[in-house]
Amino acid sequence: MSLNAVASRFFCLFTLLLFSGSFVCQAQVGRLQFTLRGKVFDPNRAVVAGAGITAEGRGGRKGGAVFTDQNGEFSLPLYSGEYSLKIAAEGFAPAVQTVRSRENGFDALEIVLQVAQSSATVNITDAAGYHAGTISSVTKTLLPLRDIPQSITVVTKDQIRDQSMQSIADVMSYVPGIMSHQGENNRDQLVIRGNSTSADFFLNGVRDDVQYYRDLYNVERVEALKGPNAMLFGRGGGGGVVNRVSKEAGFTSLRELAFQAGSFGNSRFAADLDQPLGSEIAFRVNGLYEKSGSFRKFVNLERYGVNPTVTIAPGPETRISLGYERFYDKRVADRGIPSFRGRPADAAITTFFGNPDQSRVGVTVNLSSATIDHHVRGLGIRNRTLLGDYDRYYQNYVPGAVTPDKTLVVLSAYNNATKRRNVFNQTDLTYEVATGRTRHKLVGGFELGRQLTHNFRNTGFFNNSSTSIFVPYVNPVNSTPVTFRQSATDANNHVTTNLAAGYVQDQIELSRRIQLIAGVRFDYFDLQFQNNRTGDHLRRIDRLISPRAGLVIKPIDSVSLYANYSVSFLPSSGDQFSSLTSITQQVKPEKFNNYEVGAKFDVRRSLFLTLALYRLDRTNTRSIDPNDPTRIAQTGSQRTNGFELGVNGSITRKWNVAGGYAFQDGFISSATLAARAGAQAAQVPEHTFSLWNNYQVSRKLSAGVGIIRRSDMFAAVDNTVVLP
Repeated sequence: MSLNAVASRFFCLFTLLLFSGSFVCQAQVGRLQFTLRGKVFDPNRAVVAGAGITAEGRGGRKGGAVFTDQNGEFSLPLYSGEYSLKIAAEGFAPAVQTVRSRENGFDALEIVLQVAQSSATVNITDAAGYHAGTISSVTKTLLPLRDIPQSITVVTKDQIRDQSMQSIADVMSYVPGIMSHQGENNRDQLVIRGNSTSADFFLNGVRDDVQYYRDLYNVERVEALKGPNAMLFGRGGGGGVVNRVSKEAGFTSLRELAFQAGSFGNSRFAADLDQPLGSEIAFRVNGLYEKSGSFRKFVNLERYGVNPTVTIAPGPETRISLGYERFYDKRVADRGIPSFRGRPADAAITTFFGNPDQSRVGVTVNLSSATIDHHVRGLGIRNRTLLGDYDRYYQNYVPGAVTPDKTLVVLSAYNNATKRRNVFNQTDLTYEVATGRTRHKLVGGFELGRQLTHNFRNTGFFNNSSTSIFVPYVNPVNSTPVTFRQSATDANNHVTTNLAAGYVQDQIELSRRIQLIAGVRFDYFDLQFQNNRTGDHLRRIDRLISPRAGLVIKPIDSVSLYANYSVSFLPSSGDQFSSLTSITQQVKPEKFNNYEVGAKFDVRRSLFLTLALYRLDRTNTRSIDPNDPTRIAQTGSQRTNGFELGVNGSITRKWNVAGGYAFQDGFISSATLAARAGAQAAQVPEHTFSLWNNYQVSRKLSAGVGIIRRSDMFAAVDNTVVLP
């Protein structure tokens, strides 16, 4: 099937969703004339997320049920009449309130819950701050963080705002166990528990895997889910995944403008506007424009983004969200500085290597999404579709070896272009059932996906003859004419990947103190590789089974002890499937096994401590056959042993903190093609520590200070260059 045919079919489906949503809205708008919106607080005005709101109409009138979101807000469309509103949340006494709907329009309600009268202690504070009490991306059901048997760090919108975070690298600075890789200065790339990845990025739970720099202008929060997560997220994710949760239109008016200016010509403008259009439709738009320089000579960037969303609530049981984002980013490609005698070279920090006029990175991203949530008789149904169209290009100069007398440095150059179109559709079904005293939250679902990728690379030939030249170390800016053309090994290929997956999961509450979670996913992964240079057509089909199991024991309500085991796979084409050969076509996927135990502690409602101890094994890595040096064997392996301690939340009503400590021992446990046994994994420091503090001086003024510290690490797995 051609790319245009796939696109045409998807846009037909997307248009159908748009019109079907509009039809449902029009069919119901005459009957549902009133929307009850509100916010749930504890006695000290901290929001309560995950509170259940049930409306029971008088005289048999139909009501509805919803849960409060991360901001404690809810929206409940109702028929006209009088209702009994029941509100329930863990740790709080149930509340009942009578409401009467008007003939049309909407009403806003504030509900304050009182602490439950029981032997349990519930600590409450002024505001949730940096602690996200509940999330749904890990299990597809809304759960408190302390009830999830996995190490998770959530960076909230409050922390993003207070630190003026603008990139994934900014976010990861305060996440234990994750390091930001330079990514050749043209993409987001992370090292998660010793495993490098440029593809394990998700948007609202759907894969967003092209290599580019993501911005946070339209992000509600960022979730770092550590350890293999294939059970719900699919292939890859061996060290973990990063999920961005985007802002969506809600039924509360919002007007927010932000302007930033700073040194090196930094300027940035962002806007966030949310407006209800009646009681059933809301519209929101987020926008960004930035033009900034850098402390590095010649380096600058320009980017813009716009993201409108529409939310339609045609009835108490249905919610439709539609969105579109256009994002553009261009900048000067900067590969940094070379090494000298095993350390970073002592060139001035501003020094640029190469020709800045011919060094550039650009990406244009178009993302369209549609989500339908529907509840009927206890069954939750969610269908989410994401179409991603990516056009990315970069051209750069790479500084290489420095001569022993430190007078010259080698320069090489190349460019690379990637065009990719992703189409993903996910359907999730959730249902709760009780068998005696045991309660089950059942999750089942399937995912269909298709990815079309074209890769093209050129090598730079200086004076149209040589692939490298020497330039002066003290003045490495170079204007020698360069011709970019294909060498004998440069990529020119087209890749088609088709995905079909199904998964089931059961969250079992054996008692108030013991919970289990178990699930399994089956992936059918079909990769077809067309080498345009040689005409070769290669195909690799993998059938992957990824289990997950976890146990949570709660000796008291505020403390959880957990253990888990999970598995992920990475097909032989790699996380960007940019190449496939007759050799790699035959090899099995790499396998990631994670064993983890830990503890989570709600010191108070808005202060959260986590502790994790884990072992992550990566196996089926390619190596040289010890019995035949001309053959490849899958005997290579890597192991990471680690310990993580994290803190997020409010120490006092005015003092917010975020950060933690991580110890990691990542090493090659069996020789691979790239490294000997015992070599340390690349860019994995043994010790990292970070702590951010924000103090609310007054209602309109706060001040913050942070510290980030790490030990030495190796730049690459060959262990020849140390990054202090």
